[in-house]
Amino acid sequence: MPSDRPGRMAGNMGDLDAVVVLNATEPFLDSAYWYLTGCSSGTFEGARAAVLSDGSLHVFVSVLEEEAASAGAGEVHVYGTDRERKEMMAEVLRGARRVGVNYPCAAYGSVEWLKGVTDAAVSDASAVIAETMAVKDEAEISEISAACAISSRVASEIPGMLREGVTEAEVASEMDIRMLRYGGSGNAFETIAAFGPASSEPHHRPGSYALRRGDAALFDFGSKHGLYCSDLTRTVFLGEPPDVLRRAYDVVLEAQRAGIARIRAGAPAKDADLAARAVIDASEFKGRFIHSFGHGIGMNVHEPVSLSPKSEQILRAGNVVSAEPGVYLPGIGGIRIEDTVLVTEDGCRILTDYDHSLTVV
Repeated sequence: MPSDRPGRMAGNMGDLDAVVVLNATEPFLDSAYWYLTGCSSGTFEGARAAVLSDGSLHVFVSVLEEEAASAGAGEVHVYGTDRERKEMMAEVLRGARRVGVNYPCAAYGSVEWLKGVTDAAVSDASAVIAETMAVKDEAEISEISAACAISSRVASEIPGMLREGVTEAEVASEMDIRMLRYGGSGNAFETIAAFGPASSEPHHRPGSYALRRGDAALFDFGSKHGLYCSDLTRTVFLGEPPDVLRRAYDVVLEAQRAGIARIRAGAPAKDADLAARAVIDASEFKGRFIHSFGHGIGMNVHEPVSLSPKSEQILRAGNVVSAEPGVYLPGIGGIRIEDTVLVTEDGCRILTDYDHSLTVV
């Protein structure tokens, strides 16, 4: 792991004396723990990590995780009992006046535990953590790129999986198998396969609906490589689609290109959304783009970089974001086209790779 991650977080801490990452049990495991330590093996339930204002990293694990933790970064403190864990952390935090915690990812009991360890004021450090993790280093970009390559390969094979009568669940499971077969370490999220009218539901769960001629078939999916995610959406058709969906596809593709053209370091994050939304709202599909243009991607498939019309963020080189405009027509179907995009100093680089042209199987 690059050694500057704890130092980068310390540089964003402001008047905090420490940032503490608190793992409980599944699902209350914070990706910031793996980000800081660089560990790639181990469960680390109950583990803690503390970054001090001087950039030092302290890691607290049970004997169960000692070997795995020793392969990562930071000074490792191994405890046998909760009392020992409290004593070790109290010593590391001695003299701290303000300690930050990643509130959105911390279990209530873990935060209360920390308050019993230190007299320092405990506050929300999620903005500090998000700001640090939002800018990817070269190692992270390499992992995300590998995840994108896997998803792109599966996307290119989707037309061959489609036939009249195949169900959403059958295609989704085949896609999941192929992502693993091609080197993925798991799904970035539950694969969405939405056929026919259900394709107008952005977060549809695959079911028993059988594909029919004329249906749109929308797939939103992502592989993981190591601990990092990709995110990609492809919409294809079995047989000739209704004219309205063909027109919608053309508009969404134009909107995506307009939005991506506004992605660069130093640009307001909302500009990409506004550019894409202007294309859609100038068409017959005004008001049918019902979500934001994109979000951050990293160890989590949704990270707090928001490409929405209300965003006040500025894009930075090293941000990785989705670019995913859509048009949704209840009772008819929906179109979404999505890529994973790396923000660069002079523009952006699309990390996913698949045919964007309208595909009829």
